[in-house]
Amino acid sequence: MPPKQAKQRPSGGAAAAAAASPRGRPPAAVTAAAARRNRPSDVQPGDPIPQGKKRRYRPGTLALKEIRRYQSNTDLLMSKLPFARLVREIALQFQPSREELRWQSQAILALQESAEAFLVHLFEDTNLCAIHAKRVTIMQKDIQLARRIRGVWGGAGWI
Repeated sequence: MPPKQAKQRPSGGAAAAAAASPRGRPPAAVTAAAARRNRPSDVQPGDPIPQGKKRRYRPGTLALKEIRRYQSNTDLLMSKLPFARLVREIALQFQPSREELRWQSQAILALQESAEAFLVHLFEDTNLCAIHAKRVTIMQKDIQLARRIRGVWGGAGWI
């Protein structure tokens, strides 16, 4: 079997390079001096290379992603410490004594769970009111209507 021979390129100089180039011109060699001329003046050697643009999503994509994320987990949405401070502040309005009431952590946690469940249910009803009005944006009047329909105690449709 005869040995394979490599193809030989024509050594015609610039004409051969122009023919090999996709646009018919010889490839331009970028020299260090040309690179310095083309570099913006505010960029110094050794500066970090800027990253590409941040990805832009179509309108509504991130909202749907957020909805899926919050529906899949069961964590509390409000921070525990600010909620505990709010509970203690409201309790002081009903018990204006010098000594502060003591709270079990489980009691505050139970209050927070029920408050968040109430709010989630309220926003579900509010969303239904907005959809009924042929809107996708909830408004204050939707919340007011949902609360009015629920009655005095806010309804317990989620139990």
